[in-house]
Formats: sequence, structure tokens, C-alpha cells
Amino acid sequence: MPSPEDFTRLQSAMSQTVKAHWKAFLFEGILLAVLGIAALIVPPLASLAIAIVLGWMFLISGIGGLIVTYWARSTPGFWWSLISAALAVLAGMLLLARPMQAVLTLTIVLGAYFLAEGVATIMYALEHRREPSGRWSWLLISGLIDIAISFMVITGLPSSADWAIGILVGINLLFGGATLIGVALAARNSNS
Repeated sequence: MPSPEDFTRLQSAMSQTVKAHWKAFLFEGILLAVLGIAALIVPPLASLAIAIVLGWMFLISGIGGLIVTYWARSTPGFWWSLISAALAVLAGMLLLARPMQAVLTLTIVLGAYFLAEGVATIMYALEHRREPSGRWSWLLISGLIDIAISFMVITGLPSSADWAIGILVGINLLFGGATLIGVALAARNSNS
């Protein structure tokens, strides 16, 4: 278990690294913010691009998995590894062959995820409602927002497939980019 001194040293090293490379963080933040704004402006194109990128990721990782599985064919679990890699290749090929249908399927999965996440967050909040911190109310609100997003996505199908993934990824990219920009500017202006 790390000691408090180890943690302080690690934190100091991280701060120095961010300060030394603040321009890289700033560039990445600006890039992410611009991509986020683009996704918010043209969500159907962003949704399609995400489906295609996921398709390539599955395909490449599946092919890599097949190669590694072939090399390690004498190890236990060979068939399970082979099935897993073959499924990744199949998923990648399906996403790339029919990206518009993939967007619809991914939107359904996204809606189901937000529903499950919302219910889990609400249950977590209710478990913590007796704590004096008041944190549970924010968790409850977060869970209710997740469920509201889920219902907007699911009840709006199939038309919500045009905007849901693009909008949500756009928001994520925009806030992630803004955070990196803030970190970069704070590191540039720090005195330590």
C-alpha cells in the first residue's frame, strides 16, 4: 500500500508532467471540443462515423485475436478464445457492411444502457439517503436524468437513431475538451 509520501511524490510528478506538456493538453482539448461541436451540429454524421469506427475496431481486434489464438493454440481455453475472436470479426464486418442499421442497433443498446444505469444509480442513491452528506439527492437526480434520456431515446426509435449517439458523444467530447483546456491553462499559469 502506498504511503502518503508516495502519493505526494506521484501527485507532484503528475503536476510537473502536465506543466511541461501543457501545450499538448491544450491542443488535445481544442481538438476534442471542435469534434464535439461538429458532432452536435451534425449528429447523424457523427453517429454513422462512430458505427464505422467501432466496426473497424472490432474487425482489427478480432483479426489480431485470431492471430494470437492461432499462435497459442496449445494453451487451455483455445476454443473459447477462437470463438471470441471470430465473434469480434463478425461484429466488425456487420457494423461495416450495414453502418446505418448498426447505428439503430447501437442506439437501442445505448437506450438500454441509460435505463440500467439510471435504475442502478437510483438504487445506490436510496441506499445512501440516510447519510448526512446529502450526496444521495444528487445521485437520485442523476439516475432520473439517465432514465429520462433512456425514454427519449427508446420511445423516439427509429428516428432517435439519427441524433442520439451523435449528440451524446458530442456533449462528451465538448466537456472532455473543455476540461483538458482548463487543465492546460491552469498548468501553464501555475507557479510550481
